[in-house]
Amino acid sequence: MEHNHLPAPPAPEPESPPQPAAGRTAALRPLTPPGRYWLAGLLGSVCLAVLCWSGCKTAPVTGRRQLLLIPEAQEIQMGVTAYQETLAEETPTSHTALQDLVQRVGDRIARVAGRPEYDWEFRVIESTEANAFALPGGKVAVYEGILPVCLNEAGLAVVMSHEIAHALARHGGERMSQSSVTGVVEKALATVTKDREEKEREMILAAYGAASKYGVILPYSRRQEAEADHIGLMLMAEAGYDPAEAPRFWKRFGAMNQGEKPMEFMSTHPSDDSRSAALEDLLPEANKIYQTAPTKYGLGEVIALPNAGQ
Repeated sequence: MEHNHLPAPPAPEPESPPQPAAGRTAALRPLTPPGRYWLAGLLGSVCLAVLCWSGCKTAPVTGRRQLLLIPEAQEIQMGVTAYQETLAEETPTSHTALQDLVQRVGDRIARVAGRPEYDWEFRVIESTEANAFALPGGKVAVYEGILPVCLNEAGLAVVMSHEIAHALARHGGERMSQSSVTGVVEKALATVTKDREEKEREMILAAYGAASKYGVILPYSRRQEAEADHIGLMLMAEAGYDPAEAPRFWKRFGAMNQGEKPMEFMSTHPSDDSRSAALEDLLPEANKIYQTAPTKYGLGEVIALPNAGQ
């Protein structure tokens, strides 16, 4: 029997991809897996940034909004404890003149700091380290190694007012609060990604770690340092020290530290050149305060450094 062979139906032509309507752009390509990981990490760090930069407290002088989750009384107690522990481990200076100098400059700054309830204390530590610190509650220490860079009382006032500004602005409490929030966001990311493959989870958490470090934590730290420079400049001017010494100090400090440094965006501190330039810009404001100081000490006395070995 013959079979009537019908012609096979023509094969359908492949459809052309839909074209975007006039005035519209084509849809974005979906992110590749690494892109999705970085996006997830970035979103986590954005949440962290929003929390850190939208707090309910404000810093003195600058008015910057702050995230502070720790009671100030607790900060002060922690500061006192840390101060006592540090002094127990360090050697106090054997030079009475240096201790008297730091006490004198510190007292003048403390009088204008607006915290009369603080139990102010100023110590000099025998060390070649070019450093100083202030802790909540008015606990301040200066290392002998920073004094040659200071040159004079005003240079010392730059250092001490900067450190005191950290304490007044509660930067330590901010860092502790930020650390708490960072941990909470990281735990939340770990929870929402718990059903993903281990490699994918690790990449998301690593992306969050890098994004939060370079996008939030380090810039936040540099912001605090710049703020302490700003507040400190106004403090030293109000205390009667010539604020023009502040940018000069940072230029000297930068010249002393000519070794290899990390790029600024990878550092916890602004570069010395950036600090000096920012302080130059603030001098007109600081000079107005300096002109109203009841007593002007100018640069003060030149710091008489003890001879080596004495």
